[in-house]
Amino acid sequence: MSLRVLHVLDHSIPLHSGYTFRTRAIIDNQRALGWETEHITSPKHVVASGAFKAKENIDGLVFYRTNLPNSFLDKLPVLDQWAMINALARRLEQVVIDVKPDIIHAHSPVLNGLAALRVARLYRTPIVYEVRAFWEDAAVDHGTCKEWGARYRITRALESYVVNRANAVTTICEGLRSDLIGRGVREDKITVIPNAVDISHFTVGSEADPTLADELGLLNMVVLGFIGSFYAYEGLDLLLRAMPHIIKIKPNTRILLVGGGPQEKYLHQLANDLGIMDKVIFTGRVPHDQVHRYYDLIDVLVYPRISMRLTELVTPLKPLEAMAQGRLVLASSVGGHRELIESNVNGLLFTAGDKMDLIENVLKLLEKNQRWDVIRLTARRFVEKQRNWMGSVSRYRDVYQELLGRHHGK
Repeated sequence: MSLRVLHVLDHSIPLHSGYTFRTRAIIDNQRALGWETEHITSPKHVVASGAFKAKENIDGLVFYRTNLPNSFLDKLPVLDQWAMINALARRLEQVVIDVKPDIIHAHSPVLNGLAALRVARLYRTPIVYEVRAFWEDAAVDHGTCKEWGARYRITRALESYVVNRANAVTTICEGLRSDLIGRGVREDKITVIPNAVDISHFTVGSEADPTLADELGLLNMVVLGFIGSFYAYEGLDLLLRAMPHIIKIKPNTRILLVGGGPQEKYLHQLANDLGIMDKVIFTGRVPHDQVHRYYDLIDVLVYPRISMRLTELVTPLKPLEAMAQGRLVLASSVGGHRELIESNVNGLLFTAGDKMDLIENVLKLLEKNQRWDVIRLTARRFVEKQRNWMGSVSRYRDVYQELLGRHHGK
């Protein structure tokens, strides 16, 4: 199938985030399938990058950028969001005229969907809207929105508006799909395109780099680790609070935290207050192509996400990377984790928010057990068979074909 897809994005490479990693994987694998891809980002990319270029070539991929609206009114609350939509819609119209896409594929947040819907109608182009998360739920964790408050309800209503008017809808997991069906969206309109990993980037059984381990003070240590962004919903404070109890039994245990984010300063202070600063290593962010070296240092990857709508509905990407690397995974029992992990089969689950259950499971994992090797290999096979990027991205084929068939049949 030969076609040209225009992806409408919040932000993109060279910025690093789970959002940009998923986008890059989609683009690379769609191109491997022989499809042409074009790409436009919202003004939020300019906010995050601090610079504007109308068109950028990044690693051989061309991205059309949208500049920030700059009038006084555009900076007022509520009006600033409407200005973002208008700015993106104007820029998107220019790009559609230029590249003439067969399909417009808009990715959440909903501001992108609203702009894309407007232009798709104008040029009678089929539109796919991809829900990666519900913005309002993430905003609750970030403190910019109150659950079921006015702004929350407005954003939710706008999301429902776009989903119901897009020609097709994709989501990243069953939790989001179920929520949309609960809102009255037709079940056959929604396709799950799950997060996945590039298997070739991860190797089972690779040894830890002794030089890196020595630099971090981890030689001959048992290492619990987390690799990702430090948001409050990740529950990393629970892991730190469990540490004093763990080191009483296993004094050579260390925690390796790789990444950064809004909670970084708080976690540093908490480790200091708990008297475990010498037991916790903060590396800061590391290049994505170096992440596997840090996975090799870790005996148990811990994902202690707290229970809230965001974590119950959305599956994370990082546990899949750990599984692909053949590492043991211990995660809280939130819905997003339960989509990935079957306890005692390809990982272990502990009761979300329960510090003592976390401690008990960590200590159990730190005891040598022949079962752990079976769990590691089962986890790797799960990723190979069900969560590799080519298999995941191939699911777009049926979505696009049906959409084009209906469009050309009019």
